Amino acid sequence: MSEDDEEVAVGGPLSWREATYRFAPLRNALLAGLLLALGLLLELLGAPGEVAVAAFLAAIPIGAWYFAQEGFEELVAERVIGIEALMLTAAGGALVFGLFEEAAALIFLYALAESIEELTFARTRGAIRKLLDLAPKQARRLIDGREETIDAEQLQLGDVFVVRPGEALATDGLIREGTSTLNEAAVTGESVPVEKGPGQDVFAGALNGSRALEVEVTRAFADNTLQRIVHLVEEAQSQKSRTQRFVDRFATRYSPAVLAAGVLVALLGPLLGGDWEEWALRGVTVLVAGAPCALVMSVPVAAAAAISRAGREGILIKGGLQLEALGRVQVVAFDKTGTLTKGAPQLTDVVALDGDEREALRLGAAVEARSEHPLAHAIVTAARERELEPPPAQDFAAFVGHGAAASVGGRDIWVGSPKLVAERAPDIQLPAEVEELQDEGKTVVFVGEADRLLALLALRDEPRPEAVEALERLRRIGVRNLVMLTGDNRRTAEAIARGLGIDDVLSELKPEDKVAAVEELRERYGTVAMVGDGINDAPALATADLGMAMGTGGSDAAIEAADVALMADDITKVSEALRLGRRASSISRQNLLFSIVLLAVLIPSAVIGLLTVVVAVAVHEVSELLAVGNGVRAARRPAPLPSAAVET
Repeated sequence: MSEDDEEVAVGGPLSWREATYRFAPLRNALLAGLLLALGLLLELLGAPGEVAVAAFLAAIPIGAWYFAQEGFEELVAERVIGIEALMLTAAGGALVFGLFEEAAALIFLYALAESIEELTFARTRGAIRKLLDLAPKQARRLIDGREETIDAEQLQLGDVFVVRPGEALATDGLIREGTSTLNEAAVTGESVPVEKGPGQDVFAGALNGSRALEVEVTRAFADNTLQRIVHLVEEAQSQKSRTQRFVDRFATRYSPAVLAAGVLVALLGPLLGGDWEEWALRGVTVLVAGAPCALVMSVPVAAAAAISRAGREGILIKGGLQLEALGRVQVVAFDKTGTLTKGAPQLTDVVALDGDEREALRLGAAVEARSEHPLAHAIVTAARERELEPPPAQDFAAFVGHGAAASVGGRDIWVGSPKLVAERAPDIQLPAEVEELQDEGKTVVFVGEADRLLALLALRDEPRPEAVEALERLRRIGVRNLVMLTGDNRRTAEAIARGLGIDDVLSELKPEDKVAAVEELRERYGTVAMVGDGINDAPALATADLGMAMGTGGSDAAIEAADVALMADDITKVSEALRLGRRASSISRQNLLFSIVLLAVLIPSAVIGLLTVVVAVAVHEVSELLAVGNGVRAARRPAPLPSAAVET
């Protein structure tokens, strides 16, 4: 990329007028066009032929300056005959036959198309970098109760800065004082403000509402969430899909073949009795008609535009491969806790089985205080709300997917699922209340001591309010199957699935079981997307064709683990991501088909003499711009889904 390219990319989207003055290849192309127009005008006015020819000859090196360098570098460094070499050879051939006007037109049109194409890429890259403008360049740092205005880049970890109503946050942080509504659309893509208070994370670029906040810096300005989003999107735009790699490999072999075909046409025609000059010109026309410009542009423009749009919607797609996979998804598998449900279960029932229920809850909370599972947190919270402070526990041990155990006051206390009961107390018959509670969509865990049951605890994690709508959107865009994968028991999982309209439920799964389930779904349905939290479901996310992590704003681990990171804690973003992938794939297919058909028409037409060099150039470059323009459509925000239509 030239310095001018970089300037456009860093500076954000430019108007076409600004770009004309700042983008050197476009300036040269337009200057070559002016010289071409001047030569044509001189011919029209009857000026001496040498003067018009001088204008045409001046246009050629000016227009070819940048793309000729690129073609030379490809030829020398990579030993690849590229499209630039075809165009330069064709222009040279036209000059040999004294077709100065045609040679200048060829160079001008190709240079113009190439510079517009590069400018389109730069504007696409710049669109995502515009997010950086949302974070203010200065901040009010608080020192000893006094505010001082400093450059945001000077903020250090642990500094506290003040954000007044109506201002945006300079960098990521943790609210230390104040409660306010924040619009975090720049990070999450969600324009609905959220209320946040002390202890909660906030992100650079978020717009503060009606109250002042004091925020402690948790990320330096250069490493804040906006900076990371821009970096990840730009990195993703450089990653190529399988289709794009195939097209690139094809083009490196195809361009030399076109060059050979042009030479062959020029030589065979006279040998078969044709006019040497006529067939030589046909050979030159073949070089122009066969250059695969539109073919090469068919995929990357759509991919870059779609990835940029996704980034602005709070959807980070890791690269072209992942974008391509989004377009193929046939089945979506969801983790239950924290994905389809709120991830904040609450204790609803305590049933004493042996002894006092308050004491059983206190002992159970003592064990669970050492666990990070959402159910454990709910049990500890419920105990403390009842003023039952959990006693200290020793020798804590976790049983993945089953529960945990510890020594509490010298007693062997354990908390876990019915499966753990079968292991710890195999002779005990589970009470009838268990199935009744599970049918209500509640998760039942037991508190036991040694080989006896003390109590059962029922907890319920409510489904997300937007879950039903999110699943319905996926069905409307043609997803074949929706599956829930959970470690919860079958009855509870099925009760929640019925309420949400889930197709299949796979329950009582350990992490390794989820991996096997994803592999089985792939064999049955095709491309699988797995949606989870990006950490607890890491093995299944890695196994799926497409791992999608939800609610990852500020979470490095989740962003790195997933193929697609949904910055908002909003499950409806899953369908948005799939729609962007499908639209990009559809546009790429349209461009591929268009370019192949065009080549199939232009090359034979050039061979049999139906095209002149100028007509071939004009058709060829217009087709390239059409492919680029069609690809840019992927940058548009998807239209709202109709109530009943199925998107393909």
